[in-house]
Amino acid sequence: MQEFDAIRPYSDEETGPAIQRLVNDQEFLDMVGRFKSPLLARWAPAPLRFFTRRWLASRFGHFIQVDDLQAGLSGYIGELIESTTTRVTTSGIENLSKQGAYLLISNHRDIVFDPMVINYLLFRNGLRTTRIAIGDNLLANRVFAEMMRLNKSFIVRRDMTSPREMRDAYITLSGFINHSIASNENIWIAQREGRAKDGRDFTDPAIIKMFYMSCKKSGLSFAEAMNKLRIVPVSISYEYDPCDVDKARELETKARAGSYKKTEGEDTEQIMKGLTEFKGHVHVHFGSPIVDAPENAKELAGLINREIHANYHLHASNLVAYEKRGLHSPEAKDLKDVRETVVTAGDESAEDMEAARHEMDKRLEACDPAIRPYLLDMYANPVQTALDANASQNSLD
Repeated sequence: MQEFDAIRPYSDEETGPAIQRLVNDQEFLDMVGRFKSPLLARWAPAPLRFFTRRWLASRFGHFIQVDDLQAGLSGYIGELIESTTTRVTTSGIENLSKQGAYLLISNHRDIVFDPMVINYLLFRNGLRTTRIAIGDNLLANRVFAEMMRLNKSFIVRRDMTSPREMRDAYITLSGFINHSIASNENIWIAQREGRAKDGRDFTDPAIIKMFYMSCKKSGLSFAEAMNKLRIVPVSISYEYDPCDVDKARELETKARAGSYKKTEGEDTEQIMKGLTEFKGHVHVHFGSPIVDAPENAKELAGLINREIHANYHLHASNLVAYEKRGLHSPEAKDLKDVRETVVTAGDESAEDMEAARHEMDKRLEACDPAIRPYLLDMYANPVQTALDANASQNSLD
């Protein structure tokens, strides 16, 4: 594994020392303290830091293996999920076996919560958790970098300028992913770089091509190599996105000014929002493993897209956003026809739909008029891609 040292997560041998570093790290202690007791963090930070260190050391200081640490954290993660959602549901997990490993490719809404809730569901169902692909932009925060590598995260390099540097980095990443699957380690990776801030979840074929880069010399065809990875398309849907206004503001700025530059600490702030603020109902669908892959990356990306879109469980928030946007679009379908075509996260009653309309109105009114269309699109676009995926599937049948 030495060839992957620059990007791999911490091993069991490195787990204990990494935990000790965190338990004695003032920035980490302050972060946990703010999370557990915001009032004390403000008025008595030093005593809170002392008690936080003792609490962490007593509960996690004895762990020396990654799996044991994750098992120890599962209860706290469950509490976090329960306190920030109305419920978490799942479908398709019966498609996964405890034998062998999978490459899970999902749409991407939240920096940390996406893989966290997926791993939580895998753990609760007796399946191995995944190694998590994270962008190196998140390493700017030293504490998050330590926490993520401790939690089975591996690094995807971004913003490379040299084609040769990019090729070498992708070959290493491809090798690590293929080595992990061969070693019975599940992998989670987003279908494209960065979150889909506009709600349009499309797989980047370049990521699919990357999977094959380390296999070219093996003699395996593209389809054979992809079949060995046992790719599972995963759809994750949030009733409400804690970062929806931030994303809409970024999209409006890009459209108006041509670019958007993140402020220092913006990723960290949005990680905390995504973890701690309200998300409503969250649904995760695990698709069937792809065992008969097409012979090229573009077709495989299209297949993954159709699976993610068709199985995206739409919430009332998505439906009412589509309805509101449809008032200005003659091509929009009637909501009754939509609900008969797509998969929904629940049987929304008339009262549920009215409550969702009220909540959407409240969110739109609370933000600047310029960004409202972007926020509406964010929730409405998954409805359109679900309709398109179902229409495409019907034409193939």
